[in-house]
Amino acid sequence: MPYSIGQLATAADTGVETIRYYERRGLMPEPPRAASGYRRYPEDAARRLRFIRRAKRLGFTLEEIRSLLELQAGGQRADIKRVAEAKLAEIEARLGDLQRMRATLYDVTCRCSGEGSVDGCPIIETLNDDD
Repeated sequence: MPYSIGQLATAADTGVETIRYYERRGLMPEPPRAASGYRRYPEDAARRLRFIRRAKRLGFTLEEIRSLLELQAGGQRADIKRVAEAKLAEIEARLGDLQRMRATLYDVTCRCSGEGSVDGCPIIETLNDDD
């Protein structure tokens, strides 16, 4: 049974505007319209929309999701694995950056007494450092 855009949004736990946005970006195919002019989405549209949302939660960009959708329709596992491995490497690099940021912030907050004037504050000195 075909979905209206509102029914699809409910089935996929997303918003109507999100669906329209994905259509404009080419991630969701534009559905046929009923005689009334309303969009009528096929049943597999909810599955595709959930795929897109899960991929976004895993950090994939819309362009990467488009590639995954194309590969799903006719690619090889090796190609899909390459895309996933590239995303994993990107996430690991970001985690490394975040760990360095955390270590620096932890260090300067531990060295700051939180008392007195701003002069000599290790947090401000670190932020002003020209290295």
